[in-house]
Amino acid sequence: MQQILIDMEKCLGCRSCELSCAVAHSASRNLFGALAEAVPPRARVAVERSRETNFPIQCRHCSDPQCVKACMTGALTRDPARGLVMQDTRKCVGCWMCLMVCPFGAIVQDNSRGVALKCDRCPDRTEPACVEACPTGAITCREVEEYSKEKRQAFLQRFTCEEVPA
Repeated sequence: MQQILIDMEKCLGCRSCELSCAVAHSASRNLFGALAEAVPPRARVAVERSRETNFPIQCRHCSDPQCVKACMTGALTRDPARGLVMQDTRKCVGCWMCLMVCPFGAIVQDNSRGVALKCDRCPDRTEPACVEACPTGAITCREVEEYSKEKRQAFLQRFTCEEVPA
């Protein structure tokens, strides 16, 4: 199964992922239309910064999602076939239990509608909006094993090519 994966070394903190996510979830599906909407669209990804590190945070679609367990209305469910935590905002009552139990802080409040929002991987698109919008390729959607192998190879190359101090 593919996951949205982040390469922190490549993230500039430009927030293009946030903007594209909000636009992708707007009624108009375009930037200028989204700006004119009565209820501004909300991003389901947030770029956080810690010292020199930028990191886009969105739902990790956990295999044992605490948000699903905490959701008293059944607005959050896990689709075992696709491995995604799905949301039905029509069932959400805005109790924020999912928000409180998410270990990543990946669920956000939409106060204008009184519901919780989370990454849905842009099901109407071939590639999630955040991935497509990232100018540096810091956000990718791919197989975890493929990503891990590339990280191991990059580490090995850095390890074997660095000069040893005298």
